[in-house]
Amino acid sequence: MNRNVLFPAALLLAISFVCSGADSNPVSGRREETVILTPKPGPAPRINGPRVLGCRPGHPFLFRIPTTGERPIRFVASGLPSGLHLDEATGIITGSVPACGQYKVNLKAKNSHGTCSRLLSIVAGDTLALTPPMGWNHWYAHYDRITDQLMREAADLLVSSGMADVGYAYVDIDDCWMNAPNNGDSRRVGPLRDSNGSLVPNQYFPDMKALTQYIHSKGLKAGIYTSPGPLTCGGFCGSYQHEAQDAKQFADWGFDFLKYDWCSYDEVVKRDHTLPVLKRPYQLMGDLLKQQSRDIVFNLCQYGMGNVWEWGAEVGGHCWRTAGDLGMELTNIFPVALKNAEHRAWSKPGCWNDPDYVQIGFIGDGAGKMKPCPLTANQQYSFMSLWALMAAPLFYSGEMRTLDPFTLNVLCNPEVIDVDQDPLGICARTISVSGETFVMVKNLENGTKAVGLFNRGESAAIVTAKWSHLDIRGRRSVRDLWRQKELGKFSGEFSAEVGRHGCVLVVVR
Repeated sequence: MNRNVLFPAALLLAISFVCSGADSNPVSGRREETVILTPKPGPAPRINGPRVLGCRPGHPFLFRIPTTGERPIRFVASGLPSGLHLDEATGIITGSVPACGQYKVNLKAKNSHGTCSRLLSIVAGDTLALTPPMGWNHWYAHYDRITDQLMREAADLLVSSGMADVGYAYVDIDDCWMNAPNNGDSRRVGPLRDSNGSLVPNQYFPDMKALTQYIHSKGLKAGIYTSPGPLTCGGFCGSYQHEAQDAKQFADWGFDFLKYDWCSYDEVVKRDHTLPVLKRPYQLMGDLLKQQSRDIVFNLCQYGMGNVWEWGAEVGGHCWRTAGDLGMELTNIFPVALKNAEHRAWSKPGCWNDPDYVQIGFIGDGAGKMKPCPLTANQQYSFMSLWALMAAPLFYSGEMRTLDPFTLNVLCNPEVIDVDQDPLGICARTISVSGETFVMVKNLENGTKAVGLFNRGESAAIVTAKWSHLDIRGRRSVRDLWRQKELGKFSGEFSAEVGRHGCVLVVVR
């Protein structure tokens, strides 16, 4: 077994690789620095994002081909089924979903610097979210200060920042868009429902349909939030006893995603957490969403009660929170991720374990102020690497208006996102190495393996991925995904020096 390359302290150091024959020694790492590792996209086009899309026949279809490269770019889609149309200038595919079946579409993107192609499978049937959903959610940035204008700005910025070009597609409203019986902001107080029983948005949301149309015009999808209880977590109107009416309202408004948050439903059931009680409200809403005239991805937000990962798909869910709010324990990403990965057997296309949102860059607080997230640069690279290896939904929940190059470098590495969006939908398995270090390995559709080397300790440590633990043999090529750089060929194992709370993410092929 050879240690051909050992490289220093975590993902974020400016490092040099040492390749000197069959064996070499670790290179000492220097103090952690905030270093951008992801190379900027080149001017030639590169198609990113999901390779497979699930949709229901007869429903509206919307997909913006995520593509980096210098604009203008011209798009071609060969084999596009009848009923779907491509705007060659924007790369947005719209129309009506065809009959049940799998359609292989060859996507091409061309500009003055080159041409690229990628195969996309459109699967018309009953399963949505064949890869983990990606997008932005307002909660950890704006809390109860969200407005129609902020949602539109987020949609604009998802495109202009380049996030949409690597696969971020949803723009989701969380709590506090409805009226509340009581609130410190008088513009958020009013009748909860009109004379027909329909939900009444508060004054900051004058026209919900116009909002979704604006988001859709950019090739993006729109998400919304409510609770099965009488009130949401923030004290706004919930869906209790109006479930069918609200499901239809969300579809009529044009929403594509629903987060359904347990909240005050505890008051309805008197904190009875037996399994039939836990499942009941989600089964009801899941059935109602399937009856609507558009595809709505269903997110079960009930914090892992009753082992939701075992039955979430049964009640119509596509993703489900496996624990409490990460915002309350943001510096504990390693234990949260390792606990989430224990449920890997239930991760598959259309069924995703959700450990909560990606909270990096600037995030908000209850007082209306934005502040840098408390994570070090190492921890932020580890955060994104863990979520990608776990095939977790990737929803950024930070301030879009203060996105900086470092935050975008963490969020927008297309090779890291490819690990998350792999069509096999496998959550990585964890290999324990020592008390403070561990390795995660994820099988990918093309036969390669994504491998993460992690260090939870307070000092740099050597972490080794042994081929015997990865179920592979022989001499293998290794590529660093964050740096998008080939590291060479290795026999028997791959080792790296990983810094405090850091990681190294590679593909072994």
